[in-house]
Amino acid sequence: MTVCKRTLAIGLLVCAIPLLGACNSTSGPLSTFGNGAAELTLPASVEPYPDGEVLAVAQLQFSEGNYGHAARYYERAVEVAPTDPEAWLGLAASYDRIHRFDLADRAYREAGRMIGDRAEYHNNVGYSFLLRGDPVNARANFLKAYELDPTSVTVNNNLALLRDNLTRPKER
Repeated sequence: MTVCKRTLAIGLLVCAIPLLGACNSTSGPLSTFGNGAAELTLPASVEPYPDGEVLAVAQLQFSEGNYGHAARYYERAVEVAPTDPEAWLGLAASYDRIHRFDLADRAYREAGRMIGDRAEYHNNVGYSFLLRGDPVNARANFLKAYELDPTSVTVNNNLALLRDNLTRPKER
């Protein structure tokens, strides 16, 4: 990969980070509903990458639906850059996707210390609660995110997703 292509790929991935908590459907690469077991496990190890590339690799793994691998790369990213909120949010979102909410909570606490006053933080925490089946806490966090950024397409989509899930008749 040329330097130009790598820079473009990393730039595109960085722009995609606000979408970490977004999900508008039950299919597609960011869905937790259609994943196979391999995508939802935490591998013992992953291929090593240079410190300067590990965050981009984590983001790429996440975007491809390899959440366990993404979590391992994000773990390395927070070791390399422990004050990078993007790495902490990515780690938390990856843990959410493999249903390791205990680990996600720890990562969200770290991210919250750095960016707890930003819409993307509350949006991701809200989505975490949505995945856990806790619509009350999901709504509280989505509304806080909306209060901070009422124009956010991601936040508005997640509020609509929550509303649709609450108004849809339950199957028995």
